[in-house]
Amino acid sequence: MTQVTIVIPAAGASRRMAGRDKLIEPVDGAPLLRGVAARALALGADVLVTLPDGPSPRADALAGLPARCIPVPDASEGMSASLRLAARAVRSDSTGLMILPADMPDLTAADMRLVISAFETANRDFIVQAAGADGTPGHPVIFPADLITQFADLTGDHGARAILQTNRARLIRVALPGNNALTDLDTPDAWTLWRANNPDR
Repeated sequence: MTQVTIVIPAAGASRRMAGRDKLIEPVDGAPLLRGVAARALALGADVLVTLPDGPSPRADALAGLPARCIPVPDASEGMSASLRLAARAVRSDSTGLMILPADMPDLTAADMRLVISAFETANRDFIVQAAGADGTPGHPVIFPADLITQFADLTGDHGARAILQTNRARLIRVALPGNNALTDLDTPDAWTLWRANNPDR
C-alpha cells in the first residue's frame, strides 16, 4: 500500500464536449471515471474524487468503489476549487498528493506505480511529474507532503501549476510509455480520433 494520496478532480463541467460528459464516456466497458478510479484504487492508495455538488451520473459511476467522494459547491470557479477541498481531506500520514486527471484513458496502474516509485526513490522530497516518451511534461504529478498546505491558496482554473512553478527546483520528470502521460480527451473530435485508434476499447 502506498501512502501517497491520489486526487482525481472530476467536478468540472465538460464545457467543450457539446453536451456530452467526457467522464461518463464508455471505455473498456465502464464509464471513464470509474475506470480511472479503479486503477488508482488498485495501488492500495487513499483515493479522493471531487464531484459536482448533489446527485450526478459521475457519482453513480463510482457506486461500490471505496473512493472518498468530495462534493465541490464552488466547482464553477475552476480546478482550484477541487484541489483546495481535496487537499484539506488528505490524511495526516500521507507522504504526498498525486493529481490524477480523470480524462486520461491511456494512463495505466503500472504508469502510476512508476511515478510513485520515482517519488519514493527521491525520498519523497521532490515533485515528480510524468512526461511523454519524448519528455513533454504531462500527468500525473505528485507533490510532497510539505507542499500540500499551499493548495489552500490556489485560485482559478490552472490547477496546481503555480505550486509547480514556484518549486521547480524540486521538480523531476519520469517518462511514461508513448503518449500515456499526455492523452486527455476534452472534445468530441478528440474522442472520435482516440476511438478510431483504439477500436477494442
